Amino acid sequence: MKNKTIIIIVGPTAVGKTSLAIQLAEYLRTKIISADSRQCFKEINIGVAKPSDEELKKVHHYFINTFSINEEVNAALFEKLALQYAQEIFKENDFGVMVGGTGLYVKAFCEGLDEMPAANLLIRNEIQNQFIEKGLAWLQNELQKNDPEFYNKGEIQNPHRMMRALEIKLTTGKSILTFRSQQKKERPFNIIKIGLQLNKELLHQNINKRVAKMMDDGLLNEVKNLFPYKNLNALNTVGYTELFNFLEEKVTLAEAVDLIKKNTRHYAKRQMTWFKKDADIKWFSPNDFELVKNFVLINN
Repeated sequence: MKNKTIIIIVGPTAVGKTSLAIQLAEYLRTKIISADSRQCFKEINIGVAKPSDEELKKVHHYFINTFSINEEVNAALFEKLALQYAQEIFKENDFGVMVGGTGLYVKAFCEGLDEMPAANLLIRNEIQNQFIEKGLAWLQNELQKNDPEFYNKGEIQNPHRMMRALEIKLTTGKSILTFRSQQKKERPFNIIKIGLQLNKELLHQNINKRVAKMMDDGLLNEVKNLFPYKNLNALNTVGYTELFNFLEEKVTLAEAVDLIKKNTRHYAKRQMTWFKKDADIKWFSPNDFELVKNFVLINN
């Protein structure tokens, strides 16, 4: 397996990961594993910038349209499935491509995850309901009160991770940090990490154009159809929560669209903060296909 390689393409939302990943996969005549925690759901399409039908026909993508929004999908499941996908790819090809902006999923694939306690669904549902009703400030306050160690680590802007931390504390009496061993698993294949970046002004332009196109493509109708399921965790994501608020008459449509742009910018910034901590990532412009291709071939 040491002559087998997965090339991982990461970066912020709207930077151009999908396009470059398809170019690279076509050049290598291989398949793509999506490392996106929302594109795996069948019912959500426009708001998660899922590859087009044409793009999906060009290159086979694993982990897209694989689950329903009422199913629980997490990094541990992704790790298990992505390793299986890699094995399938390696039967026919020495290279596979992984692409996505969900940092925890990429980390799980590369290094493995610590074993976490099983979910207590009653506690989880109560936390989610309270968060929906009372918002981020309530969640931050509960964490500061119940798990100050986690709170002081600064992981207090990601509601999903915060709810999981609070759930574990209330279930076990222990901080989620006590279950993190930092033991990295060895993978029997090579991993090459490619990061794509743009200057902030260009990235923000891309984000604004993408949000405008999503609205033109019918995002509001997609959200209307999903309104009965708005409390599902899969729909607690940028592009959907803002339009749910519009449908509940909490904001105007113009305000909701502006919030989608703003929250997407914030999400992109958090993604870059996560990926910039990884010294193994080699950074390129999304237009540098030839440079990326040569880097992959030289370093394999």
